[in-house]
Order: sequence, then structure tokens, then C-alpha cells
Amino acid sequence: MTKSFVRTVPVVIAVALASIGVSAVAQTAATTTEPTTTEKVKEAGKDAVNATERGAEKAWDATKSTTKKAVNATERGTKKAWNATKRTTKKATNATKTAAAKTGDAVENAGHKTADGMRSTGKAIGEKIPGTAENEAAKK
Repeated sequence: MTKSFVRTVPVVIAVALASIGVSAVAQTAATTTEPTTTEKVKEAGKDAVNATERGAEKAWDATKSTTKKAVNATERGTKKAWNATKRTTKKATNATKTAAAKTGDAVENAGHKTADGMRSTGKAIGEKIPGTAENEAAKK
């Protein structure tokens, strides 16, 4: 073995081992490369679109729910108002009937009292006029 052979063998072995290592590193580096700025922007855009869609869907669901609640509350309020109106109308009708009946009775009683008073007055006058039945009855 010559001196040059002894010197070249370790160099060749080192170069061979280094080339294997470089090849492995190149393969590893190729599989774990960082995404480019364009790819990052595209991903961010997709995420933003998805977030917007989710937000819009939540807003739509909330609007539907709130609208249903408002409709139900309006229907309940309308029904309560209608029932209250019916009750109040019945009460007013009954009160009017009662007042009309009492007024009619009062008018009737006043009319009877007036007629009775007029008859009494007529009788008293008739007793004083000669030739009337009341005068003749008073004499007896």
C-alpha cells in the first residue's frame, strides 16, 4: 500500500458517507418544506370565508329564532287583548241592560205615582163639584 492510497481511502469513504447523508437530508428537507406566502394567504382566505359562512348561518338562525319569538308574543298579546275586549264588552252590555232596567222601573214607578196623584187630585176636585159621582159618593 502506498501513501497516496492510504490518504485517499479515508477521503473517499468520507465523501461516500457524506453523499449518503446529503441525499437523506435532501429527501427530508423536501418533505418538510414550509408553505409559501401565497399558500398561507390562500389558507387564510379559506379560513375567513368559512368563518364568515359560520357567522352568517348563526346570524340567520338567531334571526329566525327571534322572529318566531316575536310572532308568538304578538299572537299571545293579540289573543289576550281580544279576550279582554270580549270580557269588557260583556260587562258593559250587562251594566247597560241593568241600568236600562232600573231606569225603566224608576220611570214606571214615577209614572204610577204621578197617575195616582192625579187621580187623587181629580177625586178631591170631583168631590167639590156638584153633580159628579165623586160628589154624590162623598155625600153618602
